Amino acid sequence: MTQSISITLKVNDKEYKREVEPRLLLSDFLRHELGLTGTHVGCEHGVCGACTILVDEESARSCLMFAVQADGHNIMTVEGLTKDKDNLHPLQHAFWEAHGLQCGYCTPGILMTMIPFLKQNPDPTEDEIRHALSGNLCRCTGYQHIVDAVKLASEKMK
Repeated sequence: MTQSISITLKVNDKEYKREVEPRLLLSDFLRHELGLTGTHVGCEHGVCGACTILVDEESARSCLMFAVQADGHNIMTVEGLTKDKDNLHPLQHAFWEAHGLQCGYCTPGILMTMIPFLKQNPDPTEDEIRHALSGNLCRCTGYQHIVDAVKLASEKMK
């Protein structure tokens, strides 16, 4: 019998207290315990970037973390980027405007990777954007529209 551990964390500015198994992945906690299905699970090895979230404002792979490791931390998922579907975050709007997505499976992870990147680098070059995107795999695009969307977002966020 596995012992449960009590955790308290903030997710998208809402505090949660839960009992979890020590081996529960953070990605599974977010998706199955909290219903935040925008955090996608792809490779489950931290390679594809689909599960990227923010932990204390830094991007992290939620498939490589246990839920117990998030105890006491502030988590943001793609659902936390905007409170209102009619007023998208500038990065989300830029992806829409520049056609930066196709199937959309990788998009939440890319968005959550680019949020801290743009905060640290508000006027990136195309090469810097491509380097920052290198940990996120997209099988549907050639990345050019994603790069264009990030560049557009950087202009909108100035």
